[in-house]
Amino acid sequence: MTAAARSGRVVVTIPTDTQIKITREFAAPKHLVYKAWTTPELVKRWWNAKRGEVTIAEIDLRVGGKWRYVMVTKNGFAVGFHGVYREIVPNERLVCTEIYEGTPPGVPNDGAVNTVTFMPSGHGTTLTLVVDAPSKEVRDMIIESGMEAGLQDAFDLLEEVTRGQ
Repeated sequence: MTAAARSGRVVVTIPTDTQIKITREFAAPKHLVYKAWTTPELVKRWWNAKRGEVTIAEIDLRVGGKWRYVMVTKNGFAVGFHGVYREIVPNERLVCTEIYEGTPPGVPNDGAVNTVTFMPSGHGTTLTLVVDAPSKEVRDMIIESGMEAGLQDAFDLLEEVTRGQ
């Protein structure tokens, strides 16, 4: 895991046994980072993390509204996640559930609760994503999935999207 913050790099820390905290600086104002995070056409441009093509990016941006993203990897494997928005403060904060659609039968899939904040910083925006997993085991599975490398690639693309709006 990355130990110290560096501009333009994902920093991952583990604040508790069930949490993952992800932070990244973006050279764009928070309303553009928020827009790229919450607009389906823009999500399709960065959520793939350079690993395939986002075929579905559905966002019903309201409390109780659902979201769903599906990517087809370069070798044809479909990866999907979905959830429900619990809290929305435009340009500042989103809280939603997140469930991985590829969990094998018999494996608990309670999902996680994600809190994303968009805070102005010196030259742009600090995006912080806190993942609250239902258990230490689920938290560890998320970390071991290659999440940090995937987030770095996705957030590099997100940076590009914020510049091109």
